[in-house]
Amino acid sequence: MTHPQSIPSGDILSRIVETKRQEVKALEPTQPQLEVAAAQAPDPRDLKEALAGEDATVALIAEVKRRSPGAGAIHVGLDPVRQAVAYEAGGASALSVLTDREYFQGSLDDLRRVRQAVQIPILRKDFVIHPSQVWEARAAGADAVLLIVRILSDEELRSFRLLAEELGMSALVEIHGEDEVPRALASGARILGVNNRDLKSFRTDLQVSLSLAGRIPPDVILVSESGISTREEVESLGRVGVDGILVGEALVRSTNPQEGARRLSGVPRTGDARGSTKVKADPAP
Repeated sequence: MTHPQSIPSGDILSRIVETKRQEVKALEPTQPQLEVAAAQAPDPRDLKEALAGEDATVALIAEVKRRSPGAGAIHVGLDPVRQAVAYEAGGASALSVLTDREYFQGSLDDLRRVRQAVQIPILRKDFVIHPSQVWEARAAGADAVLLIVRILSDEELRSFRLLAEELGMSALVEIHGEDEVPRALASGARILGVNNRDLKSFRTDLQVSLSLAGRIPPDVILVSESGISTREEVESLGRVGVDGILVGEALVRSTNPQEGARRLSGVPRTGDARGSTKVKADPAP
């Protein structure tokens, strides 16, 4: 299988979603088998509880990935189990495992193997556009799924979140821009991720999280994703009330992922600005 080395700016997300549509065509007929497998999967672990914590620190979701469309090859020979075990030993509260094969060189087998090796919750990081993928995630042992506001309708956001929660999983509802905040909250999101990386161009700006934090109610778990590499950056996020961070590339490139995780863990969450700009949300069922 070939892996794209470069994709024109502005075209990345649409290309990925089109690939997912083709994958879903093959996956959809297997949903009855996936439902059986999901019922037999190990009990899900609580991502929301892992991120909320009791020690008022910024929780770390450490990511397992080999490449990305924006960065190209990051660590092609990565051993997902060794990487995950190092993250857990370094203080990560949860893991994110890329399962997209075409653009990130990941797989559900990576997730299954990691799930057997660690005790912390695992997020299936992929581009979910169909309920069969939610069933597939639970069947593989995922504890949570990623739902990207930009690629889903309001109805899909809510129904996929509800399905994930019915299966005992959490849903990390991801936004990038201010205009997506009301949609995410209206979907009933209990964990909201702000992606500092624009998935259309793969440009990254930490200011996206810093500027949007005040618009997220304090009863919603807030996660800042992408472009985070230093403890100072985590401290700045903690000061605006961010509950968790999702870090991939900086940790995957680290020569000592356990120490890298430790360096980004345990940062105080001191901000009180959360919810300072109110956004009306429908009550979550």
